[in-house]
Amino acid sequence: MTLCPAPIDTGIVFQRTDLPGQPTIPARLESVQEWPRCTKLASGSATVQMVEHLLSALAAFGIDNLRIELAGPEIPSGDGSSLLFVRAIEEGEIEIQDRMKRLLTIDRPVFWSDKEVHLVALPSPEFRISYTLHYPQSKIIGSQYYTFLLDSDLYKQEIAPCRTFSLYEEIAPFIEKGLLRGGGLSNALVIQNDQIMNVEGARFPDEMVRHKVLDLLGDLSLIGASLQAHIIAIRSGHSSNLAFAKTIAQMGTSEEEVASNPYRENH
Repeated sequence: MTLCPAPIDTGIVFQRTDLPGQPTIPARLESVQEWPRCTKLASGSATVQMVEHLLSALAAFGIDNLRIELAGPEIPSGDGSSLLFVRAIEEGEIEIQDRMKRLLTIDRPVFWSDKEVHLVALPSPEFRISYTLHYPQSKIIGSQYYTFLLDSDLYKQEIAPCRTFSLYEEIAPFIEKGLLRGGGLSNALVIQNDQIMNVEGARFPDEMVRHKVLDLLGDLSLIGASLQAHIIAIRSGHSSNLAFAKTIAQMGTSEEEVASNPYRENH
Protein backbone atom coordinates (compact mmCIF):
# COMPACT_ATOMS: atom_id res chain seq x y z
CA MET A 1 0.00 0.00 0.00
CA THR A 2 1.24 3.48 -0.93
CA LEU A 3 -0.26 6.85 0.09
CA CYS A 4 -0.04 9.26 -2.85
CA PRO A 5 -0.80 12.99 -3.24
CA ALA A 6 -4.09 13.92 -4.88
CA PRO A 7 -5.45 17.19 -6.31
CA ILE A 8 -8.06 19.37 -4.61
CA ASP A 9 -11.59 17.88 -4.59
CA THR A 10 -10.32 14.33 -5.17
CA GLY A 11 -11.33 13.17 -1.73
CA ILE A 12 -9.98 9.89 -0.39
CA VAL A 13 -9.85 7.19 -3.07
CA PHE A 14 -8.46 3.67 -3.12
CA GLN A 15 -6.86 2.42 -6.33
CA ARG A 16 -6.54 -1.33 -6.90
CA THR A 17 -3.26 -1.44 -8.81
CA ASP A 18 -3.45 -5.23 -9.08
CA LEU A 19 -6.64 -5.22 -11.18
CA PRO A 20 -7.05 -4.54 -14.93
CA GLY A 21 -7.50 -0.83 -15.54
CA GLN A 22 -6.46 -0.05 -11.93
CA PRO A 23 -10.02 0.92 -10.84
CA THR A 24 -10.64 3.44 -8.07
CA ILE A 25 -13.02 3.15 -5.11
CA PRO A 26 -14.14 6.41 -3.45
CA ALA A 27 -14.08 6.42 0.35
CA ARG A 28 -17.70 7.52 0.57
CA LEU A 29 -20.86 6.09 2.09
CA GLU A 30 -22.14 5.24 -1.38
CA SER A 31 -19.32 2.70 -1.70
CA VAL A 32 -20.09 0.77 1.51
CA GLN A 33 -20.74 -2.95 1.08
CA GLU A 34 -22.02 -4.96 4.03
CA TRP A 35 -19.34 -7.19 5.53
CA PRO A 36 -18.84 -8.82 8.96
CA ARG A 37 -16.58 -7.22 11.57
CA CYS A 38 -15.01 -4.55 9.35
CA THR A 39 -15.82 -1.79 6.87
CA LYS A 40 -15.72 -2.78 3.19
CA LEU A 41 -15.99 -0.55 0.12
CA ALA A 42 -16.81 -1.52 -3.45
CA SER A 43 -17.03 0.05 -6.90
CA GLY A 44 -18.13 -2.35 -9.59
CA SER A 45 -16.21 -5.57 -9.05
CA ALA A 46 -13.33 -3.82 -7.24
CA THR A 47 -13.40 -4.02 -3.44
CA VAL A 48 -11.28 -3.02 -0.46
CA GLN A 49 -11.90 -4.02 3.14
CA MET A 50 -10.63 -3.18 6.62
CA VAL A 51 -10.45 0.50 5.66
CA GLU A 52 -11.61 1.88 9.02
CA HIS A 53 -8.23 2.11 10.81
CA LEU A 54 -6.54 3.92 7.93
CA LEU A 55 -9.51 6.27 7.47
CA SER A 56 -9.48 6.98 11.20
CA ALA A 57 -5.85 8.12 11.10
CA LEU A 58 -6.46 10.23 7.99
CA ALA A 59 -9.43 11.92 9.67
CA ALA A 60 -7.41 12.61 12.82
CA PHE A 61 -4.70 14.36 10.77
CA GLY A 62 -7.17 16.28 8.64
CA ILE A 63 -6.28 14.64 5.32
CA ASP A 64 -8.89 15.51 2.66
CA ASN A 65 -7.36 14.46 -0.66
CA LEU A 66 -5.41 11.25 -1.07
CA ARG A 67 -4.98 8.41 -3.55
CA ILE A 68 -4.20 5.11 -1.87
CA GLU A 69 -2.55 2.58 -4.16
CA LEU A 70 -3.33 -0.93 -3.01
CA ALA A 71 -2.12 -4.21 -4.53
CA GLY A 72 -4.86 -6.38 -3.06
CA PRO A 73 -8.36 -6.35 -1.56
CA GLU A 74 -7.40 -5.66 2.06
CA ILE A 75 -5.65 -2.86 3.94
CA PRO A 76 -2.57 -4.05 5.90
CA SER A 77 -3.62 -4.81 9.46
CA GLY A 78 -0.39 -3.84 11.22
CA ASP A 79 -0.81 -4.66 14.89
CA GLY A 80 -4.58 -4.13 14.80
CA SER A 81 -4.35 -0.44 15.70
CA SER A 82 -3.83 2.64 13.50
CA LEU A 83 -0.21 3.26 14.54
CA LEU A 84 1.08 1.92 11.22
CA PHE A 85 -0.86 4.61 9.37
CA VAL A 86 -0.01 7.42 11.77
CA ARG A 87 3.68 6.67 11.24
CA ALA A 88 3.22 6.60 7.45
CA ILE A 89 1.47 9.99 7.53
CA GLU A 90 4.20 11.49 9.73
CA GLU A 91 6.98 10.10 7.52
CA GLY A 92 5.44 11.80 4.50
CA GLU A 93 4.88 15.51 3.97
CA ILE A 94 1.39 16.96 4.44
CA GLU A 95 0.72 19.63 1.83
CA ILE A 96 -1.67 22.50 2.56
CA GLN A 97 -3.84 23.04 -0.53
CA ASP A 98 -5.43 26.28 -1.68
CA ARG A 99 -8.98 25.46 -0.65
CA MET A 100 -10.92 25.71 2.60
CA LYS A 101 -11.92 22.46 4.26
CA ARG A 102 -15.44 21.16 3.79
CA LEU A 103 -17.14 21.26 7.18
CA LEU A 104 -20.41 19.50 7.95
CA THR A 105 -22.41 20.92 10.86
CA ILE A 106 -25.79 20.02 12.33
CA ASP A 107 -28.38 22.41 13.72
CA ARG A 108 -30.46 19.88 15.69
CA PRO A 109 -29.90 16.50 17.39
CA VAL A 110 -29.72 13.44 15.13
CA PHE A 111 -30.60 10.03 16.57
CA TRP A 112 -30.18 6.40 15.50
CA SER A 113 -31.16 3.39 17.64
CA ASP A 114 -31.58 -0.34 17.26
CA LYS A 115 -32.37 -2.34 20.39
CA GLU A 116 -29.42 -1.72 22.78
CA VAL A 117 -27.35 0.28 20.29
CA HIS A 118 -27.75 4.05 20.30
CA LEU A 119 -25.98 6.91 18.49
CA VAL A 120 -26.66 10.62 18.84
CA ALA A 121 -25.11 13.66 17.16
CA LEU A 122 -25.54 16.94 19.02
CA PRO A 123 -24.79 20.44 17.70
CA SER A 124 -21.35 21.47 18.91
CA PRO A 125 -18.60 24.01 18.13
CA GLU A 126 -16.08 21.15 18.09
CA PHE A 127 -15.82 17.49 17.08
CA ARG A 128 -15.97 15.09 19.99
CA ILE A 129 -16.76 11.38 20.36
CA SER A 130 -18.07 9.99 23.66
CA TYR A 131 -18.41 6.21 23.64
CA THR A 132 -19.88 3.76 26.17
CA LEU A 133 -18.90 0.11 25.77
CA HIS A 134 -20.85 -2.58 27.61
CA TYR A 135 -19.76 -6.24 27.55
CA PRO A 136 -21.60 -7.90 30.44
CA GLN A 137 -20.45 -11.30 29.15
CA SER A 138 -16.82 -10.41 29.93
CA LYS A 139 -15.50 -9.46 33.36
CA ILE A 140 -12.33 -8.02 31.83
CA ILE A 141 -14.16 -5.68 29.48
CA GLY A 142 -17.31 -4.95 31.46
CA SER A 143 -18.48 -1.34 31.04
CA GLN A 144 -16.04 1.30 29.76
CA TYR A 145 -16.47 4.97 28.83
CA TYR A 146 -14.16 7.31 26.94
CA THR A 147 -14.56 10.81 25.52
CA PHE A 148 -12.20 12.20 22.89
CA LEU A 149 -11.90 15.72 21.47
CA LEU A 150 -10.39 15.53 18.00
CA ASP A 151 -6.72 16.49 18.08
CA SER A 152 -3.96 14.83 16.08
CA ASP A 153 -1.45 14.74 18.94
CA LEU A 154 -3.95 13.29 21.40
CA TYR A 155 -5.07 10.80 18.77
CA LYS A 156 -1.50 9.60 18.29
CA GLN A 157 -0.98 9.13 22.03
CA GLU A 158 -4.39 8.01 23.30
CA ILE A 159 -6.28 6.40 20.40
CA ALA A 160 -3.92 5.20 17.65
CA PRO A 161 -2.17 2.49 19.79
CA CYS A 162 -5.47 0.78 20.66
CA ARG A 163 -6.00 -2.53 18.90
CA THR A 164 -9.08 -4.22 17.60
CA PHE A 165 -10.36 -6.71 20.17
CA SER A 166 -12.67 -9.65 20.42
CA LEU A 167 -13.83 -12.43 22.65
CA TYR A 168 -12.43 -15.67 21.25
CA GLU A 169 -15.92 -17.16 21.21
CA GLU A 170 -17.10 -14.37 18.90
CA ILE A 171 -14.46 -14.92 16.24
CA ALA A 172 -14.23 -18.72 16.34
CA PRO A 173 -17.03 -19.16 13.74
CA PHE A 174 -15.28 -16.73 11.35
CA ILE A 175 -11.98 -18.59 11.78
CA GLU A 176 -13.74 -21.87 10.96
CA LYS A 177 -15.18 -20.31 7.77
CA GLY A 178 -11.77 -19.01 6.71
CA LEU A 179 -12.81 -15.35 6.99
CA LEU A 180 -10.05 -14.40 9.45
CA ARG A 181 -7.11 -16.27 7.99
CA GLY A 182 -4.71 -13.37 8.66
CA GLY A 183 -5.99 -12.70 12.16
CA GLY A 184 -4.11 -13.58 15.32
CA LEU A 185 -2.58 -12.28 18.52
CA SER A 186 -0.13 -10.18 16.50
CA ASN A 187 -2.90 -7.93 15.20
CA ALA A 188 -5.72 -8.12 17.74
CA LEU A 189 -6.44 -8.18 21.45
CA VAL A 190 -8.16 -11.48 22.17
CA ILE A 191 -9.97 -12.42 25.39
CA GLN A 192 -10.78 -16.01 26.31
CA ASN A 193 -12.21 -17.26 29.60
CA ASP A 194 -11.87 -13.76 31.12
CA GLN A 195 -8.15 -13.64 30.36
CA ILE A 196 -6.26 -11.63 27.76
CA MET A 197 -4.47 -14.13 25.53
CA ASN A 198 -1.82 -11.63 24.33
CA VAL A 199 1.38 -12.01 26.34
CA GLU A 200 1.89 -8.25 26.70
CA GLY A 201 -1.68 -7.68 27.90
CA ALA A 202 -3.65 -4.50 27.21
CA ARG A 203 -1.93 -1.21 26.37
CA PHE A 204 -4.49 0.74 28.40
CA PRO A 205 -6.98 -0.51 31.02
CA ASP A 206 -9.71 0.79 28.70
CA GLU A 207 -8.02 -0.07 25.38
CA MET A 208 -11.23 -1.67 24.13
CA VAL A 209 -13.44 1.42 24.34
CA ARG A 210 -10.66 3.59 22.91
CA HIS A 211 -10.51 1.31 19.89
CA LYS A 212 -14.27 1.77 19.47
CA VAL A 213 -13.62 5.53 19.27
CA LEU A 214 -10.94 4.82 16.64
CA ASP A 215 -13.36 2.75 14.56
CA LEU A 216 -16.20 5.26 14.84
CA LEU A 217 -13.98 8.12 13.69
CA GLY A 218 -12.97 6.11 10.61
CA ASP A 219 -16.52 5.07 9.75
CA LEU A 220 -17.90 8.62 10.11
CA SER A 221 -15.19 9.94 7.77
CA LEU A 222 -17.05 8.23 4.91
CA ILE A 223 -19.51 11.13 5.05
CA GLY A 224 -16.86 12.92 3.00
CA ALA A 225 -16.55 16.11 5.03
CA SER A 226 -15.14 17.10 8.40
CA LEU A 227 -17.93 16.66 10.92
CA GLN A 228 -18.50 19.26 13.63
CA ALA A 229 -20.71 17.66 16.29
CA HIS A 230 -20.64 15.83 19.60
CA ILE A 231 -21.14 12.15 18.81
CA ILE A 232 -22.48 10.02 21.67
CA ALA A 233 -22.36 6.28 21.01
CA ILE A 234 -23.52 3.34 23.10
CA ARG A 235 -22.52 -0.19 22.06
CA SER A 236 -22.21 0.64 18.37
CA GLY A 237 -20.23 -1.29 15.77
CA HIS A 238 -19.40 -0.87 12.10
CA SER A 239 -22.86 -1.56 10.70
CA SER A 240 -24.57 0.82 13.13
CA ASN A 241 -21.82 3.44 12.71
CA LEU A 242 -22.38 3.42 8.96
CA ALA A 243 -26.17 3.50 9.26
CA PHE A 244 -25.83 6.48 11.58
CA ALA A 245 -23.44 8.23 9.16
CA LYS A 246 -26.06 7.85 6.44
CA THR A 247 -28.69 9.28 8.79
CA ILE A 248 -26.52 12.34 9.47
CA ALA A 249 -25.97 12.83 5.75
CA GLN A 250 -29.73 12.67 5.09
CA MET A 251 -31.02 14.78 7.98
CA GLY A 252 -30.76 18.23 6.45
CA THR A 253 -27.28 18.99 7.77
CA SER A 254 -25.57 22.14 6.54
CA GLU A 255 -22.22 22.03 4.78
CA GLU A 256 -19.95 25.03 4.74
CA GLU A 257 -16.32 26.07 4.39
CA VAL A 258 -15.16 28.07 7.39
CA ALA A 259 -11.87 29.36 8.71
CA SER A 260 -12.72 28.53 12.33
CA ASN A 261 -12.23 24.80 11.79
CA PRO A 262 -8.98 23.67 13.52
CA TYR A 263 -8.16 21.67 10.37
CA ARG A 264 -9.44 24.35 8.03
CA GLU A 265 -7.04 23.89 5.11
CA ASN A 266 -7.35 21.05 2.59
CA HIS A 267 -4.52 18.52 2.81
